[in-house]
Amino acid sequence: MLLTSPIQRLDKIGPKYARLLENLGIFTVGDLLYHFPFRYDDLSDIRKICDLEQGITVTIECVLEKIQNIYTRTGKKLTKAVFSDTTGMIDAVWFNQHFITRILKPNTNYFISGRVGESNGKIALVNPQFEEITQNSLNTARLVPIYPETAGVSSKWLRTRINDVLSQIKSGAALAEEFLPEKLIAKHNFYGLTLALEQLHFPDSLPQANKSRARFAFEELFVQMLKVNKKSYDWKNKLKSHRLVTDRKQFDRFVSTLPFELTESQTRSINQITTDLCQYHPMNRLLEGDVGTGKTIVAIAASLVTHQNNLRTIYMAPTEILARQHFETFNNYLAKERVKVKLLTGNSKPNGQDWDILIGTHALLFSKEKYKDVGLVIIDEQHRFGVEQREKAVQLGNIEKTPHLLSMTATPIPRTLALTLYGDLSISVLTEHPNKMRKVTTKVVADNQRDKAYEWIANKREPTFIVCPFIQSSENKDFAEIKAAEDEFLKLSQTFFKNIPIGLLHGRMKPKEKEDIIQKFRKGEIMVLVSTPVIEVGIDVPDATIMVIESAERYGLASLHQLRGRVGRGDKEGFCFIFMSDNSKTGLSRLKNLENINNGLELAEIDLKIRGQGDLFGTVQHGKLTDFFDLELLEKAKAEADEYFDKLSLYPKLGERVGRGSHLVIRSLPA
Repeated sequence: MLLTSPIQRLDKIGPKYARLLENLGIFTVGDLLYHFPFRYDDLSDIRKICDLEQGITVTIECVLEKIQNIYTRTGKKLTKAVFSDTTGMIDAVWFNQHFITRILKPNTNYFISGRVGESNGKIALVNPQFEEITQNSLNTARLVPIYPETAGVSSKWLRTRINDVLSQIKSGAALAEEFLPEKLIAKHNFYGLTLALEQLHFPDSLPQANKSRARFAFEELFVQMLKVNKKSYDWKNKLKSHRLVTDRKQFDRFVSTLPFELTESQTRSINQITTDLCQYHPMNRLLEGDVGTGKTIVAIAASLVTHQNNLRTIYMAPTEILARQHFETFNNYLAKERVKVKLLTGNSKPNGQDWDILIGTHALLFSKEKYKDVGLVIIDEQHRFGVEQREKAVQLGNIEKTPHLLSMTATPIPRTLALTLYGDLSISVLTEHPNKMRKVTTKVVADNQRDKAYEWIANKREPTFIVCPFIQSSENKDFAEIKAAEDEFLKLSQTFFKNIPIGLLHGRMKPKEKEDIIQKFRKGEIMVLVSTPVIEVGIDVPDATIMVIESAERYGLASLHQLRGRVGRGDKEGFCFIFMSDNSKTGLSRLKNLENINNGLELAEIDLKIRGQGDLFGTVQHGKLTDFFDLELLEKAKAEADEYFDKLSLYPKLGERVGRGSHLVIRSLPA
């Protein structure tokens, strides 16, 4: 039996348990062994009955004297047992577990473990764990592993099955082949695979459990880094692209006609992109920059270089609103360059192949058109597109050569994410705002100050966004306090903004309705716009100065930072008011960071520490990693992966692990 064998190869695991284990992501024997405990119950304190005192958690080595089921006057089911050792006797009581009388046998030696409590006025063990004394105790008298569970699969059941596999490995009936290089194991003083598995599931001590955990935490990051290197190698060596040469004279003339000066980081990013475009392998670059740092003009510059080489650009935006906005922006800046810009959304179609730059939503991926001569694909707010969508986007050219790929995001990327999830990409970062005088004051507003804040906004009479998480209020009582855009629009239009033009925008509206609302807001015909987070992604209203975010505890700091980036982009100071739907002290403490920190990367790092990477970039796309914020461990794994990548052929088992897309999930363990 191998670790890759189906889980049903194990005794006592039939179709029923195989289906239940799927809920835990367990399909193979290896998955079971890599289903690690998230904590341990310390039941290793073995004491005599005479030494017991209330409140402590202990294990007693004792003999069962008698046991019986009891029904109380109120109809409750009790099971009561008496245990003894050489120093005395103690009662044990279980509630609603009459089956225990069929398991425990009088005059038999047991370990019983639990918290010492009280029953009928004297000390007793209430609902203790029990186990007949053998050479190998799994559930008592040791550090007892506690696992992530699912209905029908308890930690006790998992312990038994995992122990069965480890026993078979020891006897040679199952094979757990080491795949890490021996030199690497020796260099870092890691346990070998079998010993590490034994000491992580059933440790002799907490230091040994932690030493095993160190091996597996490193192992997963090491394999992940090798995959990143492999993906980058394949991109550069297996794919071919058009080599694009920049007409510097024409390009410099274009830059000179812009109504603003490029920032240093914009110039640097454009130079990095044009250098990439000059290679025979496709560019794979991520352009990162806060809201308002000018990513769009960099994308326009890359598109112009592509046009200079008689090739075409496809630009994918996450929403129709943003696609239309970019269509206008591209046309505006490229009007003198004789570049044909066309728009394709779910409700519009370009005129055949008569375009140089095609801008659209994900509808581009499903068009029946066969796009020819595509040299560049740009994906805006790339983390909002799934991995499969991004891969399909690169194939849009329908040609032998792969288009160059430029991804863009306003979500700041912590260094750990840059090394792992985006390790195969080259990264350019826009660091400065073109508007050097830009200032946005942020305030987390207490609930009793909400009315005063709205009165201030009404008196200010400046373009204002009010963002709510939901379109309509939820019938679920757990979400009763979460603000809904439609409700807030009706309430505010009848109270604070009774005499001020107010509009409503959300994702269920028809494209024409959305566009009309946005245009009215831009022109000042609407002064207050109540919206869902649809405005987070790129909607540009330069005159907007006030942002109100309702139920802000539901957002990550990076998303909140993006939302406030919608205001204060013109000459006037911007204001961002953060409202909460609950009174959580933890939530308040987290949101308070926005008052003092205006650096998106720093906020993203804080979010990653508090909430994990899932909240930043989506757990489905990006999987899970343990110690993800442990930069020292991550860099150690990267350094080793860089060294061993070229030697993968010398380590077949490691190469197999990298190639098959291992989905290991290392879970947090006690420090």
